[in-house]
Amino acid sequence: MKKDDQKNFVIFAVLAALILFGWPQIAHWIFPQQPPAPVKIEGGKTKPVANPGADPASDSPQAMRDRTVVLSETPRVVIETPKLRGSINLKGARIDDLVLVKYDETVAKNSPPIRLLSPSGAKGAYFAQFGWQGAGVQAPGADTVWQASGNKLTPSTPVTLSAQSPTGQVFRIELAVDEDYMFSVRQTVANLGTAPVSVTPYALVTRAQKSTDVDQWAAHVGPIAIYGGKADYIDYKKVDEAQQSFSTTGGWAGYTDHYWLTAVIPDQRVPVQVQQRPTPAKGYQADYQVAAALNVDPGKKITYSSHFFAGAKEVKLLEEYQDKLGIVQFDRAIDWGWFGLIEQPIFYYLDWLFRMVGNFGVAIILLTLTIRGLLFPIAQRQFASMAAMRAVQPKMKALQERYKDDKQRQQQEIMKLYKEEKVNPLAGCLPILLQIPIMFALYKVLLLTIEMRHQPFVGWIHDLSAPDPLLVLNLFGLLNFTPPSFLAIGVFPILLGVSMYFQFKLNPAPMDDMQKQIFSIMPWMLMFLMAPFAVGLQVYWITSNVLTMAQQWLLYRQHPALKEPVKKDVKVK
Repeated sequence: MKKDDQKNFVIFAVLAALILFGWPQIAHWIFPQQPPAPVKIEGGKTKPVANPGADPASDSPQAMRDRTVVLSETPRVVIETPKLRGSINLKGARIDDLVLVKYDETVAKNSPPIRLLSPSGAKGAYFAQFGWQGAGVQAPGADTVWQASGNKLTPSTPVTLSAQSPTGQVFRIELAVDEDYMFSVRQTVANLGTAPVSVTPYALVTRAQKSTDVDQWAAHVGPIAIYGGKADYIDYKKVDEAQQSFSTTGGWAGYTDHYWLTAVIPDQRVPVQVQQRPTPAKGYQADYQVAAALNVDPGKKITYSSHFFAGAKEVKLLEEYQDKLGIVQFDRAIDWGWFGLIEQPIFYYLDWLFRMVGNFGVAIILLTLTIRGLLFPIAQRQFASMAAMRAVQPKMKALQERYKDDKQRQQQEIMKLYKEEKVNPLAGCLPILLQIPIMFALYKVLLLTIEMRHQPFVGWIHDLSAPDPLLVLNLFGLLNFTPPSFLAIGVFPILLGVSMYFQFKLNPAPMDDMQKQIFSIMPWMLMFLMAPFAVGLQVYWITSNVLTMAQQWLLYRQHPALKEPVKKDVKVK
């Protein structure tokens, strides 16, 4: 082996090791962390696993009894809609008991629904509350027991809560709910006293602990505040250090989990002060209060209207609320990030395809066909460029040999050769560069949008947004152990590696021996690198590779020079 070849081989070996072992750390920081597979395969059988984002004790008998006891300690109004079940605590006027009936914790048939809100005193306490601060008035507090106009809140039966203060004011909270996840709140103060009073409406949502979902660079989980026309994704650590406070007209605040959201939404036309703050019990509270106190003369009343959202971050629904209710940047509850302009069209097209065919895996395949079709003209230019580069490679090698002791002259002559032969060495990179944002955008769509959650494909694939659970090293579930993540190679990653191998085999053989070595090992490195990623992304890549091979067959017929042997002895002037 020549000295230069030895040097190249050492460099390649070091880079390969860095990629193989360093990639998991890089990917964990850059990419949204994919949820674990919702099933495991043991003894050749598929079994559901616990929801990793759920409270690990919330479904235990003891925890459920504890919550049941807490719920039974106070009078309540039942909440019942097509998507929500729960209750309102009349002590303190809190919405503190809510489950999402359309979403289960696991893929098991008997899985309980996702629990979003829990009362204070139960594990995972998480609730919303509405009230007033006042001067010259004793406003209802956390211990006030309100009177309800009805015993059930539904989309067709709103409920009004009433309480009277010793100073002669009547406070009312009129609650209505739609068929999705939005509560409408009207806070009214009627002054039956003899002196004017000043009141400031407020609303809050508080949680006793952080979300069990993971907050990441590309997928925010935690406090969120919309103010001044922008979205602020705030770290829990920042709130721990100091209260975050913002003045705004139009905006909202709350907490976003991977798929769920709670948000207190003030009147978008009235100036408010929005806060994200720690609580004395080491919990977290998002709240707002009206910036200017409202004066109520004797015999008069005032009403303040707001909204409260508690539910799933369904893309179209968030945008519908944003448009219909005028909620500023409500769609930013989903952290689309830098590639939002690509991600959102991909989501809408993919969602449309799913509604057409009824299977998200098939929809991803059809999406891939569309993208490859749009990129086909660019692929034609790529192959034409590869054919031209292949034709000039012998001349380039000759120039490199002639000017091996003068690198500057060598580069000048090579650039001159490119110009004379009308060759662009970067033209072949364009399709790859275009694929990078598309791949990242599709990955975020699969991971961030709840519409992809627990969507099956074929056989053992019960969630396209999770990794392949059918692993080779435990003999596809026959052995009772789980390989470490960097060796968790499933069937779809293997198919990806095989498809990449045959795609590289169809490529024109590079003249450089080092390039040949890189291309020979690259498919199997990619197999390891892509194994922890969502199956949906692997389906996209596998389909893309198969289509690329079909394109290569077609384009080889158009550019036969790519198949011709390279002439090694070429003289240059």
